[in-house]
Amino acid sequence: MQARSATRAKRIDRIATWTITASGLVIVGSVVGILLLIVNVALPLLFPPDSVRVQRFSPAWLGDPGAVLAIGSDGYLETGYVLDTGGVFTFFDSRCGALLERVRLERPGVAGATVAGVEVSGRLDHSLRWSDGSLTVERVRFFPQFDPEGQRHIAHAVERLTVLPPAEGAVRGTARVTEAGGTAAVFLLPGNRLRVVQQIVEEDLFGELTRESASYEIEDELPGAAGPLLLDGSGRWLFAGTDAGYLLRWALTEEGPRLADRVRASHEGSAVTALAMLIGDGSVVVGLEDGSLSVWFPVPAEPGSFVRVLKSIHTLAPHPAAVRRIVASQADRILLTVGEEAELRMHYPTGERHLLTLSPEAPLLRAGLSLRANGVIGLDAEGRITVWAIDAPHPEFSWKAMFSRIWYEGFEQPGFVWQSSAATDDAEPKLSLIPLVFGTLKATFYALLFAAPVALFAAIYTSSLMDPRLRLIVKPTVEVMGAVPTVVIGFLAALWFAPLIEDKIIAIFLFLLLAPVVLIAFFVLWERVRGWPPLNRVKPGYEFLLVMPAVLLTVVLSVAIGGVLQDVIFGGDFRQWLFQSFGTQVDQRNSIVIAFALGFAVIPIIFTISEDALIRVPGHLRAASLALGATRWQTAWRVVLPSASPGVFAAVMIGFGRAVGETMIVLMATGNTPIIDGSIFNGMRTLSANIAVEIPEAPAGGTLFRVLFLTAVLLFSATFLVNTAAEVVRERMRKKFGRI
Repeated sequence: MQARSATRAKRIDRIATWTITASGLVIVGSVVGILLLIVNVALPLLFPPDSVRVQRFSPAWLGDPGAVLAIGSDGYLETGYVLDTGGVFTFFDSRCGALLERVRLERPGVAGATVAGVEVSGRLDHSLRWSDGSLTVERVRFFPQFDPEGQRHIAHAVERLTVLPPAEGAVRGTARVTEAGGTAAVFLLPGNRLRVVQQIVEEDLFGELTRESASYEIEDELPGAAGPLLLDGSGRWLFAGTDAGYLLRWALTEEGPRLADRVRASHEGSAVTALAMLIGDGSVVVGLEDGSLSVWFPVPAEPGSFVRVLKSIHTLAPHPAAVRRIVASQADRILLTVGEEAELRMHYPTGERHLLTLSPEAPLLRAGLSLRANGVIGLDAEGRITVWAIDAPHPEFSWKAMFSRIWYEGFEQPGFVWQSSAATDDAEPKLSLIPLVFGTLKATFYALLFAAPVALFAAIYTSSLMDPRLRLIVKPTVEVMGAVPTVVIGFLAALWFAPLIEDKIIAIFLFLLLAPVVLIAFFVLWERVRGWPPLNRVKPGYEFLLVMPAVLLTVVLSVAIGGVLQDVIFGGDFRQWLFQSFGTQVDQRNSIVIAFALGFAVIPIIFTISEDALIRVPGHLRAASLALGATRWQTAWRVVLPSASPGVFAAVMIGFGRAVGETMIVLMATGNTPIIDGSIFNGMRTLSANIAVEIPEAPAGGTLFRVLFLTAVLLFSATFLVNTAAEVVRERMRKKFGRI
């Protein structure tokens, strides 16, 4: 009978061992699987951009390659076009080179006039300078159409936007149709002089359009011969580069052009050879004869100044020889630069990232970027057209953009900024993780600053000083706190606690100052009066019941004195005084709210693990200390706590991990503002809250989507490293203080 029972017990033990082992392996496998999943989603961010030559052909319909002035393609790399000196747009199938259509432009002036020069801007707006000196702006449009069978094909059209008569004696010029429908043009006249022509369109209250024309000659002397000329999309700013290496900017006002900037783009005097505007027209890209590339935009002349001056902000990977052309994508901020050495390079200016280099077999006469910046099309001197497909799905991602200071358009200085969306598609994506990491550490710090002392002292008192029967009630009660849903804590913190303490900030600080004083005074008084016969009835371990009235009295005094101080010292409004005196804004949902709310969620786990570690200290250590005359508090502080320090340390580290990964409380109880500000009166945005906020709006597979998964990888890795380091420290502490 006993043998049968023993056999059955062994069988049950083996089954239990297998079950526990299998369950542990499943848990470990699940954790590893989750890590692999999020890594797999984030990994494409690290893949370098790639290019593939998809087509190369010599079309029979192409005449003299040297007569081609511009080349381009639609966003699907299906239809391309070339513009020649005869004013003919030739559209062709870029997949095979078949001729689709020729569109001959109407001469704006003298019959037989030819195209002498072309400038491409915006979404395929071509500023044509005709041989008779007139200017036209022609827009190439591509739009998808579907036949009755549902097959898609790309239709095309050429639309003339404006015609400008020639300026007398003009050497060259360029024009731009503004966003409001007006026109701005600049002509280079003999003697290195510039003339600006503006056609302004205004709409009155009745919807009627009026056009006003104005012509101004720029009287400012140019430092060197004028090179490339550039107008922004609003027609309000004119840029010019010179062969002496200067970059000039004029404001085109109603009173006439006003020189706003005259800066050296090259310290060695290298000539400015190419200019282009990035999407949004906030930055100008400057290419030099020595191959240098830089991005400039206006910044305050002095901190807080309204006067803005051009400044070189980003430096891009240079070409070995002169930069001859810069093509700016109007789909994103990608740049295509063409060098004299026949290399084509693609850049992403915000992170100063060099994406890739294209090396054609023969030098290209003309090169263009597709509408979606997903392809490059070029024409060489032998009349061959080459089409490259570009795979650069996440150009805005770089480690520099994630973790370094970046100077963004419209900002007064470089900074760490997270701003994943904006009012327009022209804005730069700002994906710095530093504000989120700072917010995570800030929230964790203030939460542990409140939770760790409360939880540890409560654990010490409960394990060493409290009556064992009372401990059986208190400990489960505290553990039940850990079962409160965090969404409930966040809801109460945001809608009840934050407004409650909004006008009680002074009272909170007074309580933090008065509470230790009151408690110390209470214990000193208790040591003197505990011998009084009525107090002998208070059993050891129940003293904290007498402390509670003292704590409540401290709360009442703090609120009362705080109200008086606010009226007398701070003029009745502490927040307004703080803002006027130090410029510090007090948010309703701030770090104080997070300290109490997140701390409330962390207290149970720190308390439970610490209390378990303290209670497991061998009883003979306590007995020996008490036998030598130590008090219960001295025993708890100098004997029990050092012996249990490995477990206490583990409790704090687990509480740290719990606070770092918390989502709902910090999501609801903070302003969710990704700023770097150590003030306790401001909120923050944490990594976990950022994932919850951004992921519903992030397009699947996009850069933001993958950056959020990268954030999850960082959170996972940080937790793993902290736990590993904590385990190493705990093992060393166990060897020093004991095996608790």
